[in-house]
Amino acid sequence: MACGFRRSIACQLSRVLDLPPENLIKSISAVPISRKEEVADFQLSVDSLLENNNDHSRPDTQVQARKLAEKLKCDSVVSEISTGQGTVNFKINRELLTKTVLQQVIKDGSKYGLKSELFSGLPQKKIVVEFSSPNIAKKFHVGHLRSTIIGNFIANLKEALGHQVTRINYLGDWGMQFGLLGTGFQLFGYEEKLQSSPLQHLFEVYVQVNKEAADDKNVAKSAHEFFQRLELGDTQALALWQKFRDLSIEEYVRVYKRLGVHFDEYSGESFYREKSQEVLKLLDSKGLLQKTIKGTAIVDLSGNGDPSSICTLMRSDGTSLYATRDLAAAIDRMDKYNFDTMIYVTDKGQKKHFQQVFQMLQIMGYDWAERCQHVPFGVVQGMKTRKGDVTFLEDVLNEIRLRMLQNMASLKTTKVLENPQETAERVGLAALIIQDFKGLLLSDYQFSWDRVFQSRGDTGVFLQYTHARLHSLEETFGCGYLYDFNTACLQEPQSVSILQHLLRFDEVLYRSSQDLQPRHIVSYLLTLSHLAGMAHKTLYVKDSPPEVAGARLHLFRAVRSVLANGMKLLGITPVCRM
Repeated sequence: MACGFRRSIACQLSRVLDLPPENLIKSISAVPISRKEEVADFQLSVDSLLENNNDHSRPDTQVQARKLAEKLKCDSVVSEISTGQGTVNFKINRELLTKTVLQQVIKDGSKYGLKSELFSGLPQKKIVVEFSSPNIAKKFHVGHLRSTIIGNFIANLKEALGHQVTRINYLGDWGMQFGLLGTGFQLFGYEEKLQSSPLQHLFEVYVQVNKEAADDKNVAKSAHEFFQRLELGDTQALALWQKFRDLSIEEYVRVYKRLGVHFDEYSGESFYREKSQEVLKLLDSKGLLQKTIKGTAIVDLSGNGDPSSICTLMRSDGTSLYATRDLAAAIDRMDKYNFDTMIYVTDKGQKKHFQQVFQMLQIMGYDWAERCQHVPFGVVQGMKTRKGDVTFLEDVLNEIRLRMLQNMASLKTTKVLENPQETAERVGLAALIIQDFKGLLLSDYQFSWDRVFQSRGDTGVFLQYTHARLHSLEETFGCGYLYDFNTACLQEPQSVSILQHLLRFDEVLYRSSQDLQPRHIVSYLLTLSHLAGMAHKTLYVKDSPPEVAGARLHLFRAVRSVLANGMKLLGITPVCRM
């Protein structure tokens, strides 16, 4: 793709430069649209050709561009060749551009942009993505929410590109918190509340028993003993722990479904109690594990005692720590999935942790450690619901739905909906996701409900409104023009700008696939929506001659299709009415 134009240009360049077309394809980029003037459709940066040049004199790129352009000829695909600042620019035959792009969008459907030559030759891989990973009985904080939507985006994108993706939710389901929880439930727990609202009730019990343990040494002692019983495999203690875990996962599945997220595996730290001991034995056998005066076991990754490079893997009582269980989990996943890539999605505060885990895997002899990748993200400040700080994901979803319902009720353009609550939730989630994905994932940002729910400007509400508006257009005028249309009816500047932008979709997907940043897709979709809004004001379908109406309807249908594709990759369910 871009609809075969890039390859056609590469073939002509290859004859002049004596290079294979495949070596040139990624150097040919679609030109971003300009409001000031009509631009070429593609450009070749001479710099990209000189990167592989052994001549270090770096000749004048403008002169080189001009010399190259003089050797090229227009043909049935390229109608005009020009030069810019170190670039050779190509303008595609306008009628061919119109026909090819629109037919390709309709033909490829949800795969538009993904069949591009930019992705050709890329092997299908087995990819594991670990994300969300809340701690049972503790707050589902904003970091978990970010991990959930970012991980979901990465998994969606990788799947769309044809990779075999396994989505893992690695729960915090082991540790001293369960000693407290077991004791706390015996003191303050109610079976009915546990069955009806497990996450909330376990959190309430956990908060209460922590207060008691701080004041009463007997409660703290009882909690420690309960966890020891768990570690030793006591049947009754494990049965209660298993009930907490099973009911919590049932609740998570239900709430994640509202978010449009699913997992292939609900794993957890508890899975690796025994295997973490095997990790310690392996490290010890390799002479890497050192005992401290306090009785803990460490690995010195620097080899010279640098405190910042010391990783503690075992407590003085012989129990494993989080890092040990992460090592065991990574080894187990390689055995189970034989992955080509494993991606961990957590906040940037865990950057050092994962650097150490990957380094330890390397020194243990696991060369595949280089296939492990940490995708860090920044801190969100100021996200509160009416109840206060975020405690449960469901609180966030309920807040989104309530605020969006209030916004929709205040707008004159809101239509009568069959399921206003579902629509409000989908629009609200789009607003939340776009707010989160607009910038670099690593950046911190200040959250604002008011800014999130603005219907104008670069927001998720605006994207949903554009999609619903275009869907309404199709419903009103039908879809009988999907293949047979007159390209001459779509030569206005507004139409050409949209076509040029549609042409760029594969490049945007490629960029996001390379750096795993959703902001490229977000920026693209917002621009597409603005272009559609401007075109809708001047390119009338109603009262236009049938031939013109059909061509314009075809254009708007293509916009809606690509808009929906991009939104779904981001984890947004497009709405058809709002």
